[in-house]
Amino acid sequence: MSTTTTRDLASPAPAKATPAKPRRGLRGNRTFNFWLFIGPFLAGLMIFVYVPIGWSIYLSFFEARFTVTPSKFIGFDNYTYMLTNPGFVGSLGTFTVFAAFIVPTTWALSLGLALLVNRLRFMRAFFRSVFFLPTACSYVAAALIWKMSIFSGVRFGLMNTVIGWFGVDNIAWLSNPSPPWYWFVIVTARLWLQSGFYMILFLAALQNIPAELYEAAAIDGAKPGWQTFRYITLPQLRATSTAVILLLLIAAYQAFDEFFNLLSKTTWGRPPLVELYNIALGENQDYGAGSAGAVILTLLIIIVTLFQGKLMGFGRGEEAK
Repeated sequence: MSTTTTRDLASPAPAKATPAKPRRGLRGNRTFNFWLFIGPFLAGLMIFVYVPIGWSIYLSFFEARFTVTPSKFIGFDNYTYMLTNPGFVGSLGTFTVFAAFIVPTTWALSLGLALLVNRLRFMRAFFRSVFFLPTACSYVAAALIWKMSIFSGVRFGLMNTVIGWFGVDNIAWLSNPSPPWYWFVIVTARLWLQSGFYMILFLAALQNIPAELYEAAAIDGAKPGWQTFRYITLPQLRATSTAVILLLLIAAYQAFDEFFNLLSKTTWGRPPLVELYNIALGENQDYGAGSAGAVILTLLIIIVTLFQGKLMGFGRGEEAK
C-alpha cells in the first residue's frame, strides 16, 4: 500500500541548482587585469632599460662620434681600442683588486653588525634603524661630506684634527696619490653607506634559523660562541652570504658617484664607469667606443659573478651542497 499523500503529489520537485556563470567584464577577466597592472611597468622597462641596452650593443660596432645614429660599420675596432686603452684596462685591474678587498670587508662588517643586533634584548629596533639609516643617504651627499668635512686636507678637517691630537701632521687625503690615502676615504664612505643594507639581509636570515638547532647543539656539548657560529650559524647563512657577495661584486664594479665626486679633478683611482663617462661624454664624445667599453664591463661582471656563484654553489639544491 502506497504511503504517498496528496500533499506530496502537490509539492513541486526541488529545482536543480544552475552552475554559476563566470563573471565577465573587467573584474572577471584576470588576464586583462594582469596586463593592466603590469603593462606600464613593462613598457617603462622596455623603453628605459632593454632598448638602450640593445642600442648600446648595436652602437658598439659602428663609428659614432658626436652622434647616436651611426652609419659606418667598423666591426670590433671599438672593442680593440678599449682593450688597448691604458686608462680603461688599468681601471679594470684596479677595481678587480678593489672588489677583492671591499667585498669581504663589507660582508664581515655587515654580518658582525647583524650578529650584534640579533643578540640585543632591548632597543633592537632602534639600533637596527640606526645602522640602516645611512642606506637612505645619497652617495653624492656622503661623498661631499667625506671630502669637505671629515677628510678635508686642511687642518680644520675632522680626521686631521683627530690625528693632530697625537702629534701627526696634516694629511692630504685626496690630493696626493703617494701614499694613496684616497682609498681609505673611499672605503670608509662605501662601508658606511652600504653595510646597513646587507646587515638587514643577514639579520632576516639569522631570525629564520630554528632555535632547535642551537638547543640540539647544546645537548651535544657544543660550546656557545665560535663553535655554534662555525658549525650552525654560518652554514645556515650560506644562501644569504652568496647573494650578498654577488650583490657586492656587482656594486663594486659599478661604483661611480663617490669616485666621481671625490676624485673628479684627479687622474688616479678612476673606476671603469668614470673612464667610460670621459670617453663617451668627454671632448671626443665617442659613443661607439663608450658602448664597447660598457659591453666589456658587463661581460666582466657576468663572468666574475658566475665564477663566484659557481664557487659558492649558488643555485644548487641542498642535496648537492
